[in-house]
Amino acid sequence: MVLCLHSGSQILEKSNREKAMDGIIHIEDSIIMNIPNIPRMCNTINLHKGWINTGRVNLYYEEEGEAVPLVLLHGGPGSTHHYFHPYFSIAKGFARVIYYDQRGCGLSEYAREDGYSVKQAADDLDSLRQALSIDKWIVLGHSYGGLLAQYYSVKYPDSVAGLILVGSSLGVHIPLNQTRQYSFISNFELNKIRDIQQNPNLNVEQIVYNAHLNGDWKRQNYYKPSRKKIAQVALYEWKHDNYFRSDMGTSMNRIDLEGAFQMCPIPTLIIEGRWDLTWNTDKPAKLKSNHPQSTLIMFEQSSHSPFEDEPLRFFHTLETYIQNLPEIPPEAISQWKEFLKEWQAEKEEDPEYILRSVGWGRNSNRIIIEKYHRQWLDVLTDISLLLKLGFALYDWYEYEEALLVFDKMEEISRYQGSLFYAAVALIWQGHMLDLLGQRDKAIAVYQEVVNMNVQGMISHSQFGMRYNPSEYAKEKIEKPFERIENRYDD
Repeated sequence: MVLCLHSGSQILEKSNREKAMDGIIHIEDSIIMNIPNIPRMCNTINLHKGWINTGRVNLYYEEEGEAVPLVLLHGGPGSTHHYFHPYFSIAKGFARVIYYDQRGCGLSEYAREDGYSVKQAADDLDSLRQALSIDKWIVLGHSYGGLLAQYYSVKYPDSVAGLILVGSSLGVHIPLNQTRQYSFISNFELNKIRDIQQNPNLNVEQIVYNAHLNGDWKRQNYYKPSRKKIAQVALYEWKHDNYFRSDMGTSMNRIDLEGAFQMCPIPTLIIEGRWDLTWNTDKPAKLKSNHPQSTLIMFEQSSHSPFEDEPLRFFHTLETYIQNLPEIPPEAISQWKEFLKEWQAEKEEDPEYILRSVGWGRNSNRIIIEKYHRQWLDVLTDISLLLKLGFALYDWYEYEEALLVFDKMEEISRYQGSLFYAAVALIWQGHMLDLLGQRDKAIAVYQEVVNMNVQGMISHSQFGMRYNPSEYAKEKIEKPFERIENRYDD
C-alpha cells in the first residue's frame, strides 16, 4: 500500500517494510561522521511560523488549518515538534494544528531560570494559548508530552476542550512491568550502540545517527525508518539545553496525578500502540484506570507513534473525536475544580506524595521534617523514599528517628531481595549510631556490611559521597563517621 500524506509530502511504502520484530541484525561497517544534510521537514510544508513571547521566554511555534485549535505537545523530554511532521498536516482539514517547541528545546529559547520543570512548561503552554488568542483548545500529548498534557489539564482545566494522550507517560507512581524496548535488539547491536554512545569523538547528532543505523531505531519504531528520516531525527528531533533532561527528570519524579481524573469532565481519548516497546503490555490499562471516563483505543500495528505507523486510522480516529466533541458544561468544570482542591489537600497529607514532591536539599528536607510522623513507617515501602526520609531526618539532626527509618529500609530491602540496598541501609544505621555515640553497635553494623561483600557503587551527590558499601564499611570500622553537611539548598 502507498500512502500519500499530503500534497508535496514524502510517500511512505508500508508493505514489505522491515519491522522491529523481524529481528534482522544490521551493523554498519564504520562510524559515519558526516550526516546527510537533509532539510527540515518544516521547510517543505506550507506553515505559518513565528515566535511568541510569553513574558518570560520566546517560544517557537507553527500552525496550519483554521478549525478547532489542536496543540501538540512533543515528548522526550528533550525532543522537538519536528517529528509531528508531515503526519499532522492531515489534520489541517478539521483542526487548527499548532506545533511548538517547549522552552529549552528545538528552536525555542533556552532559558533555565530556576530550573526546567513540568510546572514551568505548563505555565509556558498557557501563555502560548493566551498569546494566540485561544479560549479553549484540544491538548494532545505524546510520550512525555502526555504527562505534561495531564498536568496542564489539572492546572488549567478551564482552557482544555479535549485531552488526547498518545503513547503517554503515566503521571502516576504505580508499578509497571519491565520495559520491552530492547526485546528485538540483538547483543551484537547493543554492543555496537554502547560503543557509539561512549565514543568521545562523536557529538550528539552523530551518536543519534549512528546508533539508529545500528539498530537503536527498534526501541520506538514499528517500521525501520529510511536513512533520510534517521538523518532528520539526528539533526532536528533531539535538541535541548544541556540542563533540560536532568531538570525535567527531577521534576517528573515529583508529579503524581493518581486519582486526579476521577471526576474529570474533559473528553479524554487514549491512543496506544500494541507494540510500543517503551513500556510493557500492562501500561495502557494502568493509564486508562487513572482516567475512568476516557476511551482507550489500541493500534495493533503501531509502536510508540501510531500517527506515523497507522496514519489513516489514526487521523480518522482523531477527526471523529474532534467532530463529536461535546461542549463541557461550566458547572462540570467547577465541580472538578472543587474535587481537585480536596484531592490536593489529601495528597499533601500522603507521605509518598510529600516525599516525591520535594527535592533532596536542606529546604526540601525541612518541609519533610515539618510534616513527618512516625506513623509514616507503617505505610512506606518504597526503598528510595525511605532513604530520602532518612536523609531528611539526618539533615536536621533527628538521628534516633533516622535510625528507625534506616532499620525499616533494611527490612524492606531484604524482603524485596535487594541485598545491595540492605547494605546501604546498614551503612546509614552505622552512621546514626556513630553520631549517637554508640560506637560498639556501629562497628557491629559495619562488620555485617563487610561480610555481605556486596558489589556496586552508590552516590549521594548532596553529600558528595560515592562508595561501594562493603569497602566503605571497612573504612568506618577504623574511623567513625563524622557528619557531612548537605550541599544542596533545594
